[in-house]
Amino acid sequence: MVMLAERLRKIYDETGVDALYIESDYLRRYLTGFYSTDGTVILDGKSCRFVADLRYFEAAERALKGSGVDVVQGGPREALALADGYKTLGVPFGELTLAAAKRLEAAGHLLADCTPAFRKAMIVKSPEEIGYIQRACDIAEAALAALLPELKEGMEEREVAALLEYEMRKLGASGTSFDTIVAFGANGSVPHHETGADKLKFGDPVLIDFGCKYEGYCSDCTRTFLFGDDRKHEKFKEIYAHVLNAHMLVLENLRAGMTGSEGDAIAREYLRKYDLAKYFTHSLGHGIGLLIHEHPTLAPRSEETLSDGMVFSDEPGVYLAGELGIRIEDSVRMENGRAVSFMKGNKNLIVL
Repeated sequence: MVMLAERLRKIYDETGVDALYIESDYLRRYLTGFYSTDGTVILDGKSCRFVADLRYFEAAERALKGSGVDVVQGGPREALALADGYKTLGVPFGELTLAAAKRLEAAGHLLADCTPAFRKAMIVKSPEEIGYIQRACDIAEAALAALLPELKEGMEEREVAALLEYEMRKLGASGTSFDTIVAFGANGSVPHHETGADKLKFGDPVLIDFGCKYEGYCSDCTRTFLFGDDRKHEKFKEIYAHVLNAHMLVLENLRAGMTGSEGDAIAREYLRKYDLAKYFTHSLGHGIGLLIHEHPTLAPRSEETLSDGMVFSDEPGVYLAGELGIRIEDSVRMENGRAVSFMKGNKNLIVL
């Protein structure tokens, strides 16, 4: 509870407004620890109030008792009334609809963007948040281990995705971090392939990009396999080894104080030696937390400085259009100045 109070105070002070007025679901959760699809958090220098309608009021009162967050029954009208008297309101510009902005301005409020304050707070995870992400990663890995023996020739991509999501739910996940990607054969050459009805065939490469949520926090993992070895994949195996080396070099050499662009360069420069960098068509990594894409970003132009407590992906990939795609991804944290993977499983090429 002390940590939550400190978090609230830090964000409020950083924003420099009369009050924060937060309707975004994940930012409400970050401030209060309670998830709901609707509601408003009003935070000033003295109090934090969560306005919840009857769908959530009882559960919110029970969950937030003793937290320092006062639960108030009501909807948008009641929330707007509670904000009366505050001249400047901190709102997340990127999350606010035009209609909501006009509603607040019509009530006489001046709006200021509180996004930078949230970004500064959320980019470094607390030990509690790290624990939730670790659990989400453990669930994801255990679910994949349960899935692999069930893969059979003729299964559709969407069937495999459904089974994996079921396994994650069974192990305690509250949902997926994003739509699960299952790509058979040449479909893997599209980094964000839309999982469909293609059927698994002997000799197919299989790329699975997946993750789950635990207490709201995400995991993100990608693994690439061969479904049987038809002796026609020597090129695939060679490229896989290079992608794995690039992935491991990041884990071994990334240090606190580096920028995101320097981290990205570790993998990209290695792949360039083998004329593969031009097929690495996305950034090395993105922040992971309550959202699957947060800060920091590890990309060629990222100047964000990496420090302990940051969580992000390490996901080099090589994509040859219409032929193959290979990506190896872990969720990673900075700890004691170095990169540490949340994932514990084997990343060497597995032939199923």
